[in-house]
Amino acid sequence: MTGPTGLRIRPMTADDSAEVGAIRVRGWRHAYRGMVPRAYLDGMDVAAEAERQRARLAAGDGSVVNLVAEAADGTLAGWAAYGPYRDGEVRTGDGELYALYLPPERIGQGVGRALLTEVSGRCAAAGLPRMFLWVLKENARAAASTRPRASRRTAPRSPSRWAGSRCRRCGTCGLSPADRLRSTPGPDRPLL
Repeated sequence: MTGPTGLRIRPMTADDSAEVGAIRVRGWRHAYRGMVPRAYLDGMDVAAEAERQRARLAAGDGSVVNLVAEAADGTLAGWAAYGPYRDGEVRTGDGELYALYLPPERIGQGVGRALLTEVSGRCAAAGLPRMFLWVLKENARAAASTRPRASRRTAPRSPSRWAGSRCRRCGTCGLSPADRLRSTPGPDRPLL
């Protein structure tokens, strides 16, 4: 798919791992500043993340799809990953957007919308009736980008830890699960 100003959405390859690793780390540091402990964000390592991305891609069974947005100059302008909905051991016939990150300088240029449109279309083509998206309540940008088009429901998630400390404000860490939002688009409530 070709998006805004020559943007091309395509499957991620192993050669993209370094750029995707940098996009994810920079994206987390920008999006979650003030929501996730600073020590955790500062401790994120681009090289280690690139290696994790490469390993996940190599070990994948095809159920998780990684897409990148390639700019006209060949650099990556964003990354998204989606696949089957996950909620512990519960499996449904729904899809889930696992990740969508952009370099901070690409925010507001239509890159995120182009990735989201492509993911939504691919989920529909695969017969997934709904696509779920989990966002932190404090992540106003992510919540606002889906709120007009998707219903808002709170849902708990199992606890996880941020490098030994517990985040007090988000459902990811389990301390305040009502602060985690689940956008649940469907035929009458499309994500886009």
